[in-house]
Amino acid sequence: MIDYEKFIAKKIKNLPYSGIRKFFDIASEMKGVISLGVGEPDFYTPWNIRESGIYNIEKGVTSYTANAGILKLREEISKYLSESYNVNYDAQNQIIVTVGASEGIDVALRCMLEDGDEVIYNEPCFVSYKSCIEMAGGVAVAIPTKEENEFRLTPEDLLSKITDKTKVLLMSYPSNPTGAIMEREDLEKIAKIIIEHDLIVISDEIYSELNYTDSRHVSVAEIDGLYERTVLLNGFSKAFSMTGWRLGYLAGPPVLIEQMLKIHQYIIMCAPTTSQYAGIEALKNSHDSVLRMRDEYNARRNVMLNGFRSIGLDVFEPLGAFYIFPSIKSTGLSSAEFCEKLLYNQKVAVVPGDAFGESGEGFVRCSYAASMENLKKALDGINEFVTSLK
Repeated sequence: MIDYEKFIAKKIKNLPYSGIRKFFDIASEMKGVISLGVGEPDFYTPWNIRESGIYNIEKGVTSYTANAGILKLREEISKYLSESYNVNYDAQNQIIVTVGASEGIDVALRCMLEDGDEVIYNEPCFVSYKSCIEMAGGVAVAIPTKEENEFRLTPEDLLSKITDKTKVLLMSYPSNPTGAIMEREDLEKIAKIIIEHDLIVISDEIYSELNYTDSRHVSVAEIDGLYERTVLLNGFSKAFSMTGWRLGYLAGPPVLIEQMLKIHQYIIMCAPTTSQYAGIEALKNSHDSVLRMRDEYNARRNVMLNGFRSIGLDVFEPLGAFYIFPSIKSTGLSSAEFCEKLLYNQKVAVVPGDAFGESGEGFVRCSYAASMENLKKALDGINEFVTSLK
């Protein structure tokens, strides 16, 4: 009998499974479930983008590309970042096209961390951050953000977690799961701390196009003194509804990008060729589609916000992404209990807040990347469930 356990690295064995999967697995086995759990656009990829992918497959354009990605795509990414966020990156030596922003997180962390280096990050957050830090040999240090601060990262919160071992600040705004944003003044308040403590920022801005304020998204890299300290992550999954195409990118200082490219070369070779050509089309000719999807998300956001307030649950107004993060503390149930009972009683699937870190306990994440009809049905079910608890 082979003892397989001895062949499994402890740091992998100790990793928890995603807290989201449990509820997806249960919901997938039930008929008639309305799911607000999936963090994925419900729109088809715009036709012109799909057509570009089909055309290149039909023409046999299916070979490897340059490791860093097709130069034309990197040029379009550079142009997009410059025009949208006033940050300039050289297509030749400051951008790597990755297999989604998720690969970018992994590559950036593995490039910069020695065993024992601390990475601080805003929480609640995307479920993979802690595990990716630990797989890269780092120590994950969560910075709990608070509802009363609209889940923004404050200077006080940041300072409270910095030690002499802190090397990287990993942050993500607009936020999954809270829908929180950081505006220019918020970023300027923490910039001095980042510089004084000689930190590098990994800024996951995958939801940058989904901002519902009157002002556009402000990138961390735009802030004075932070451009040279920022590794910017973005991609095509959310704004362009291209989740399955697995296309993202890293942008940052040339010295860091050069080293990150080594890791990317060895573990990936290059991002999918078909997806890269589709990405060129997305950036060149799909802005109107992005705006239409954003307008629809905004309409759904307002329905969800008003719906939860009518139900009587406390909820702050999310200004980005496509999630709303209501508090369920008034029900007396834990996040997991609330979600499980709601699923079985009303066949509505939402995600417990603690799946996104301990500071998410007492909340649930609801994605409004679903039809308006299903959102209204879900709200009716949640209302009936909450009323039954009183």
